Amino acid sequence: GGSFAKSMNFYTNCTLDHGIHQTIVPYVYIFVFVVGLPTNLLSLYYSFLQIKQKNELGIYLCNLTISDLLYLASLPLWVHYMLQHDDWVLAPILCKICGVLLYENIYITIGFLCCISVNRFLAVVYPLHFKSLHTMRGAMAVSLLIWLKEIVVYSVFLRSRALSRDHDNDSLCFEHYPMRSLEKKVNVYRLLIGFLLPFFLLFFCYIKVLQTIQKSPGIRGPSKIRIKRLVFSTIVIFLCCFGPYHVFLMARTIFEVDCEFANEIFDTYHFGLMLTSLNCVADPILYCFVSESTQNRLTRLLTPIRKFSACTTRRNSLELVAPVTQKFALMT
Repeated sequence: GGSFAKSMNFYTNCTLDHGIHQTIVPYVYIFVFVVGLPTNLLSLYYSFLQIKQKNELGIYLCNLTISDLLYLASLPLWVHYMLQHDDWVLAPILCKICGVLLYENIYITIGFLCCISVNRFLAVVYPLHFKSLHTMRGAMAVSLLIWLKEIVVYSVFLRSRALSRDHDNDSLCFEHYPMRSLEKKVNVYRLLIGFLLPFFLLFFCYIKVLQTIQKSPGIRGPSKIRIKRLVFSTIVIFLCCFGPYHVFLMARTIFEVDCEFANEIFDTYHFGLMLTSLNCVADPILYCFVSESTQNRLTRLLTPIRKFSACTTRRNSLELVAPVTQKFALMT
């Protein structure tokens, strides 16, 4: 078991099968890290270009990317923990930091997805109103509020005990079974304010934006498509990455009173938690729909890759055709 946990008296009461942490989850985390790190660094560069052009969407996208990069930095430690068969052998403070980065990324991402949708909603539906929110200063103020809200909520986790020991004397990081009453109280807030409220807000914005751009002759075709795709992408990322996790979190919060239920839901809950990491790969897609200039830059960047891919495919097909052609020539 973990040496840091041996001095603790806090035990988790359940003996659970952590098999999913030794099979699928670490490999998905490695994939997210390998793909997410370069794409988010590229996204950071494009968000700075948007900020230079005084596009307030750049502020929200920049904050979204910073949150993703902080979370990505914690993934190697989570992989190390899982490959140690869920035994945290590193410093306890690192467990706390990784836990906070994991959970704050979920709700900071949701917060900035809402900002992007509300920003497009106000720009399309009320173009002459709420001008203070369409300024760089307004976007920075909203961003600061989102970060402060999450820091206040997760300071509770920093003060509480992050590590516990199981019956094999392994140190579990942010895993308590059955769920503690403090966690259940925080989960009610996370479900209502962190998930359901943003979902209805995103859906409302999407419907209103669709209705307005369908009726508006002033918005050009390419702009219409870009706005539709941006708002639609925020909903898809939101539901696919965060929907399953919150359904299983709600089930644990309501029904987890004993080890039997904790054991039954362990794999599905951790599968849902794993899906939240995919937002780090999905978020950079939003940059494609921010502005025409960004779309053109990304197209130019990807053109050499596409050309190389096409060239390789063509060369391979020629190599396959060549022997057949030679054989045919010999026969004639």
